[in-house]
Amino acid sequence: MALIQIAWAEGNVALLDPLSCDLSSLSELFKSKIKFVMHAAAQDLEVFSRVCGSVPQRLFDTQIAAGFLGLSTPSLAVLYQKYLGIDLPKEDRMTNWLSRPLTERQKSYAASDVKELIKIYNFQIGRLNQLGRFSWVEDECRAFLDKESMRRSPDEAWKRIKELKRLKGKAKDAACSLAKWREIEAARLDVPVRRVVSDLAVVSISQQLPKSIQELSKVRGMEKHKINNETSEEILRVISDPPKAPPEENPKEIMSKNSDSRAAVALVTAYIHQLARDVEIDPSLLGTRNDIEALIGGDINSKLSKGWRGEVVGEVVRNILEGTVSLVFDGQNRILLEPRN
Repeated sequence: MALIQIAWAEGNVALLDPLSCDLSSLSELFKSKIKFVMHAAAQDLEVFSRVCGSVPQRLFDTQIAAGFLGLSTPSLAVLYQKYLGIDLPKEDRMTNWLSRPLTERQKSYAASDVKELIKIYNFQIGRLNQLGRFSWVEDECRAFLDKESMRRSPDEAWKRIKELKRLKGKAKDAACSLAKWREIEAARLDVPVRRVVSDLAVVSISQQLPKSIQELSKVRGMEKHKINNETSEEILRVISDPPKAPPEENPKEIMSKNSDSRAAVALVTAYIHQLARDVEIDPSLLGTRNDIEALIGGDINSKLSKGWRGEVVGEVVRNILEGTVSLVFDGQNRILLEPRN
């Protein structure tokens, strides 16, 4: 982290230099009931967690909110232009923010990023309330904070490796232990986890369970990693006698891969994309393919069966799956629902 920009009422902006000041006081602010407005907050939250030891307890992410207003992961510059008619300066975007002292031009550019962020927040709040979607965004921001909290937890790191779900027995035990070690090591080195070892390497090592440094170096996914002997020995130690992997909570019923299941996924996906266009919501916010497969596969914790998604799409999806409604084209490349007798 090279610079922190903070804006508050009436266009006030402060620039904090993390290279020369103590940021621990931010931790107390994060624990308060203040709602923090941020844009595309994932990377910032990770940095705050490492530097301050905590993250905001209440968050409004303007990029998430924009998804509920018809925009798909827009940049901050797009929001400034679309909502406020302001063009952010571009000339210093690729500047070296670690250089000191910062020039007046650099500081002006940094301040412009957040100066009117509260106005964007207020604009979005107004539109979301008009559409009845403000509570949806609040729910999504809370879920985002929960997900980020899990993402930073070493004990939960194994859940983020998709391929790990296919492993069983000692291979899965080793993968869980290796994922936890990788998370701790990345935090110690202050680098992304994939710089320590890739997801592919974690799974491949766990499948093959190498017994020597030479065997480890030949595992798929390790070819491009330049790991010293000390780190290699640590990896071998971690996988040699791992504790039993924690069970998955509420494991979903595995959806059969027959043609009927694929057809159901295709139908529901088509409906959700049409609905997203109709109500001007980013389709990925309504439901991903994994979410659709989980619902069709009988997962009681599917995102599509709960909360605002359950209200918007859950009942209709169940009607589609039960055959009480049909999907038809209206001749203008739109999909409509029709009841079946």
